[in-house]
Amino acid sequence: MTHPVLGEIECVRSPRARRVSIRVRASGDVRLVYPCGVSEMRALAFLEEKIPWVEAARERLSHRRAALPPQLPPAEEKVRVEMLRRAAKADLPVRIGRIAAETGLRYAKLSIRASRTKWGSCSGRNHISLSLFLMTLPEHLRDYVIVHELCHTVHHDHSPRFHALVDRLVGGREKALNRELRAYAIR
Repeated sequence: MTHPVLGEIECVRSPRARRVSIRVRASGDVRLVYPCGVSEMRALAFLEEKIPWVEAARERLSHRRAALPPQLPPAEEKVRVEMLRRAAKADLPVRIGRIAAETGLRYAKLSIRASRTKWGSCSGRNHISLSLFLMTLPEHLRDYVIVHELCHTVHHDHSPRFHALVDRLVGGREKALNRELRAYAIR
């Protein structure tokens, strides 16, 4: 749908959604997701209330994009990704093994992928997937992402209990580390 102020908006009714949410992508595209029990009209009313927030998010993302180094030519980017892949395969399995041993958290399987949308994920079967682009982060943020994903082996959600566990395992610094991580873009 086309919004008079925000332009093109993707509206999605989702049976998995528990509340109305708005996501502004790096490109500036806006996605409005709402549960089945909420009318589209009510979801759009929520969006109307959040127009200043959406515009501010677009502005932040625009500045972040402008600060990024220019894209490499495809051949150079391929070489860069392969270098990151080798470094990730050497570093991340050892790192997650160490952190799992230190925290007592167990995972079933580790995959390293070239994901550009998430730093990591954890499936319901406790299979953890980490982006090879973690290698572009400082070591303490790599550790934070791994702790976050390992905590999903206990709580498969982002509940207060999940965040309390992450916070405890990172020495009460979850919010600060998360804020620091958001300053980085996957490239």
